Amino acid sequence: MGMWSIGAGAIGAAAVALLLANTDVFLSKPQEAALEYLEDIDLKTLEKEPRTFKAKELWEKNGAVIMAVRRPGCFLCREEAADLSSLKPRLDELGVPLYAVVKEQVRTEVRDFQPYFKGEIFLDKQKKFYGPQRRKMMFMGFVRLGVWYNFFRAWSGGFSGNLEGEGFILGGVFVVGPGKQGILLEHREKEFGDKVNPDSVLEAARRIKPQTSASEKK
Repeated sequence: MGMWSIGAGAIGAAAVALLLANTDVFLSKPQEAALEYLEDIDLKTLEKEPRTFKAKELWEKNGAVIMAVRRPGCFLCREEAADLSSLKPRLDELGVPLYAVVKEQVRTEVRDFQPYFKGEIFLDKQKKFYGPQRRKMMFMGFVRLGVWYNFFRAWSGGFSGNLEGEGFILGGVFVVGPGKQGILLEHREKEFGDKVNPDSVLEAARRIKPQTSASEKK
């Protein structure tokens, strides 16, 4: 009887742990980024002779849509990149550029990611776009039903990937207006494959008000 009680208790504890793992109780809460924080981030181009510049150059004149990629080789990230790239014709009509930042360069990972992403990609070596408070999802992600649903959705969509590079620091998507218009959309990935709604991105992009130079105002 004692062994049965111990076994039943263990099963009950496991069931409670599984249940809690599928709530947001143990998820770290994202800290919203201030515009000034994003503006001061150092980014680097991925050319043979890289150039370092402040991130505000990306959106200073026309605003921008920016994807902070969790891991270029991840098939979930490639799925989200393809979703955002499907918006590019409409973003081009609005005059809003599409960019991505990655936190590392591992072998050919960025180059292999480019077929899925139709915008320029830059290196955020200090991982600032993943802050101000970096959030990680470790192995708990693999017991979350939402993550398995996301796996199945991306796999069914024909996406594949690899295990190269760091993939626990969660990414996100930003829509930033020009000048001091501010952050119009900030989507923080809460679990693996928690991708942004493309309609929300487009809606935020339509609210962008391009900067008008002094000569144009005259």
